[in-house]
Amino acid sequence: MGKQRQVTAQIKVQVTGGQATPAPPVGTALGPHGVNIGQFVSQFNEKTRDMMGITIPVVITVYNDRSFEFILKSPPAAVLLKKAAGVAKGSGSPLKNKVGTVTGAQVEAIAKQKYEDLNASSLEQARKMIAGTARSMGIEVIG
Repeated sequence: MGKQRQVTAQIKVQVTGGQATPAPPVGTALGPHGVNIGQFVSQFNEKTRDMMGITIPVVITVYNDRSFEFILKSPPAAVLLKKAAGVAKGSGSPLKNKVGTVTGAQVEAIAKQKYEDLNASSLEQARKMIAGTARSMGIEVIG
């Protein structure tokens, strides 16, 4: 039997899909652990080619032999809501200034996409969480 690989670190970073580079935040997060950064960048870009330009959280597990594995999470709710509402950024004062609107169906679609990563026991709860995020960004939920 060969040696057992041990986990030496778990790193969480948010990287733009299909556009990872060895520059920060990737390089600064992986560098101290001796991971082959170029190898990670090419594998990540390969897996996220269809999610170009969307911010994607990644959990990278580094082993003692400097090998690694990574898990892609669903994009942050705020990123998905901004895309659905067609706005560049959320409102500075969400109670006074509404910056956009999303439909109930769009909120439901985002909730389904994020369901695995959310701390919700049902799809209905997940929908409420996404609607709450929209409200806090100044995006109105209609329908």
